Amino acid sequence: MTLRFSVLASGSTGNAFYIESEQEKVLVDAGLSGKKLTNLFSKINIDPAELSGILVTHEHSDHIKGLGIFARKYNLPIYANEKTWKAMDKSIGKISTDQKFLFNMEEVKTFGDMDVESFGVSHDAIEPMFYTFRHGGKKVALVTDLGYVSERIKKTVEDADAYIFEANHDVEMLRMGRYPWSVKRRILGDSGHVSNEDSGLALADIISNKTKRIYLAHLSLDNNMKDLARMSVDNVLRERGIEIELHDTDPEEPTPLYEVG
Repeated sequence: MTLRFSVLASGSTGNAFYIESEQEKVLVDAGLSGKKLTNLFSKINIDPAELSGILVTHEHSDHIKGLGIFARKYNLPIYANEKTWKAMDKSIGKISTDQKFLFNMEEVKTFGDMDVESFGVSHDAIEPMFYTFRHGGKKVALVTDLGYVSERIKKTVEDADAYIFEANHDVEMLRMGRYPWSVKRRILGDSGHVSNEDSGLALADIISNKTKRIYLAHLSLDNNMKDLARMSVDNVLRERGIEIELHDTDPEEPTPLYEVG
């Protein structure tokens, strides 16, 4: 086995991502209730008590809602950068000192046989960052919650075997939708979220012959649809001569465990 992963939940209502190697089992974010997270793990036949730890991307509630309760229940270490720790302190309840660990931005940490690299993104949180995971010559990149995909990010995440990549909204649906203009402006801005089309354009720049699978993630409940996201991203990629398997993620159901071969 190299790397296996499941997108446990993805969307504006809650996010959680699970990845494992031979030695390590890691959760990224815990944006659902503790009960819901335990239920999602049971659906992929993983015992949360076996987790090596939880990595946090940023302090928004759809990424940390169940973090405190879940970490306390299973006595799990939590990794986040210093500014994120401060920003989420009041939201997650008391965490004992021996469960608190720093993971700085632009750092590589080794968890057993898995190397995890953090990288900063442009999003309206205090110091948001996402991760790439490497093991056995394989690479998986988790990239959501960002207003645009910079050249620096592209360099960090390029040439991965699998991507979990944001396709948050259809621009026309968002413009015509019910959100107040201030919210629309935030989502469309450089610190907001990536649209379907921009997702396709970024992916066209970073995927390689190694890339086998792409999961479209963090879809807006109000301003996107799975079929539309898939079609939009696929159209952009095909225009550039790229044909690749695109997969859905869901706010309620985990994706089946996928082994990166």
